[in-house]
Amino acid sequence: MTRPPLGIIAGTGFYDLGSLEDTTEQTVTTAFGDARVTLGSWHGIPVVFLTRHGAGHSVPPHLVNYRANIRALADLGVRDVVAVNVTGGIDPALAPGDLLVLDDFLDFTRQRPVTFFDGTTPEGVVHTDVLEPYHPEIRREVLEAASAAGRPVRDGGVYACFEGPRFETRAEIRLARLAGADVAGMTGVPEVTLAAEAGLRYAAISLVVNPASGVGDADEPITMEEIDAVLASSAADVLAVLDELVHTRATLTDADEDGPAA
Repeated sequence: MTRPPLGIIAGTGFYDLGSLEDTTEQTVTTAFGDARVTLGSWHGIPVVFLTRHGAGHSVPPHLVNYRANIRALADLGVRDVVAVNVTGGIDPALAPGDLLVLDDFLDFTRQRPVTFFDGTTPEGVVHTDVLEPYHPEIRREVLEAASAAGRPVRDGGVYACFEGPRFETRAEIRLARLAGADVAGMTGVPEVTLAAEAGLRYAAISLVVNPASGVGDADEPITMEEIDAVLASSAADVLAVLDELVHTRATLTDADEDGPAA
């Protein structure tokens, strides 16, 4: 039986997973445009890796072709997706380097295509349920992988997605916090809802890299130097969680394929 590939999507600071073997680059053409992906193997499991911002971080968050990206993963046979989002901390208890496994989101974007079902497709208008936008089973896998890898992670968090590419104002962050947001980012929506529309089981790891605007005692501008420094010291934690998740999947799948003991 051919294993369906695991989809991994990442953005700022995660342009190469490092552990993929036998990699090939492929452009996947969809009805919504082209998506560039890396095909490879990790612990013997097929993986499709997609970096949202393209080569050299050339695509800003509001211009990422989220529909093409998700459709490409689905067309390649992906069923499960683990995404990585680099975020600013809205909850004052969060510090740079902290990890969360998200369980809900707020959408403050304004101009992105947000659905496959815009009335022009054969399916017509479709209303997709997102009571649990981050799949409980994949979330559990990520949490268990983090525990096994010895990486502390918060179980749950609300992601507030803003349009970008500018950072948020103090007032926008205050509004998001009043609405219950824990972290702010620019790429998690509509990616998560498109995955639901495509029937993919999707979970996301949030890596906090800075306090959001006006959060905490410091009131300094957010800089890419600050973000890059946290990424340099904390990206390994995210990769360790992903490595453990894939390794566990490989072990369980191998046991399933071997069948019951005689």
